[in-house]
Amino acid sequence: MALPIAAAAPRTSLLQTREALRRAMSEEMRRDPTVFLMGEEVAYYDGAYKVSQGMLHEFGPERVIDTPIAENGFSGLAIGAAMAGLRPIVEFMTWNFSLVAFDQIINNAAKIYQMTAGAYHVPIVFRGPNGAAEALGSQHSMAFESIYAHFPGLKVVSVGTPKDAYGLLKSAIRDNDPVMFMESEMLYGMKGEVPDEEFLIPIGKADLKRDGTDCTLVTWNKQIHTCLAAAEQLEKEGISCQVLDLRTIRPLDEQALFDAVCKTHRMVVVQEGYTFAGVGAEIAARVTEACFDQLDAPILRITNKDLNQPYNPTLEKMVLPSVDRVKDAVKLVCSRGKGA
Repeated sequence: MALPIAAAAPRTSLLQTREALRRAMSEEMRRDPTVFLMGEEVAYYDGAYKVSQGMLHEFGPERVIDTPIAENGFSGLAIGAAMAGLRPIVEFMTWNFSLVAFDQIINNAAKIYQMTAGAYHVPIVFRGPNGAAEALGSQHSMAFESIYAHFPGLKVVSVGTPKDAYGLLKSAIRDNDPVMFMESEMLYGMKGEVPDEEFLIPIGKADLKRDGTDCTLVTWNKQIHTCLAAAEQLEKEGISCQVLDLRTIRPLDEQALFDAVCKTHRMVVVQEGYTFAGVGAEIAARVTEACFDQLDAPILRITNKDLNQPYNPTLEKMVLPSVDRVKDAVKLVCSRGKGA
C-alpha cells in the first residue's frame, strides 16, 4: 500500500512590514478599481516611510494621490468619496496628525451610517504610524487606540507583525465601515514570514502569539515584542506566560480574553498609551466582570508613565513599557496568586 503523501508546506516570503502593507494595498487596488490611496507624500516621494513605494508608477496619479498638508480637508474629501461608492485608503504621516481631522472622523465617518438609517456606508481606511518612535517629541509620539475605540461606528486595528499587517489591511479595505488602521514607525523595517498565497485575517479576532500556564500578557502593536521578550526571560525563571495579541481593539475579542484568564488565572495588560481611561482599563473591567471567580490576583496594567512623551531618548525609554516593568508585574501577580 502506498503511503499518503504529506501536503507541501505553504510557501512564504520574508517581508518587511512596509512591504506587507504595500502588497496588501496593491493587490486590493488591482482587484477593485474603486480602491485608491491618498495622503501626504504617498505618490511622487514614494511615501514618507516608503510604504507606497512604486505604487504611483503602477496605478497612476488618479489612484495614488498626493495631498496638501491639510488633514481635515483631505479626510473630508475621502469620506465623501466613500459615500459615493469608492473605497479610499487615507494615509496619515502620523496618527498624531489625525487630530486635525478629528471632527471629520468622529462627526462624519463614524456617524453617517446611523444618521442616514443605513442609506450610506463609509468604506474607508485611515492608516499610518501610531505611538512613539525615537526622539520625535510629545507631538509625534501618542498612541491613539483608546481615543478612537471610544466611539461607536469606528473599527480600530493595531498591528505588530508583517503577516498581521497584510491580512488585516486587506480585510479593512474590504470592510464597509470606517477602519482606523494603526501601524508603528519602529516596525516598518521589521521582517517576518508572510504566506505567498492571498489570505485575509478577520477583524475582531485575537491571536495567541505564545502559550503559557502561569500568566497571560495581553497586548498589541509593537508591545507584542516587549511581551515576547519578557516571556522568554521569565521562562528561564520558571514562570510560563501566554502572550495574547489583540490585533483589533474594537471590536474586541472578549472570548479570547476570557479563555486566556480561565487557563492562567492571572493577567497583565501591556499597552502603549496612558493608564487613565485606556484600553487596559476597559479590558480589566470586562474580564473582572465576566471572570471574577477565575482570577487568582488583580489584573495589572503596564502603560506609559503619566506625562507627555519626552524628546530625550533616555527619558523616552523610561516613560514607555519595558521588559523589566512587564517582568516585575508578572512576578507580582504570580506572588499574589500563590496558594489561592
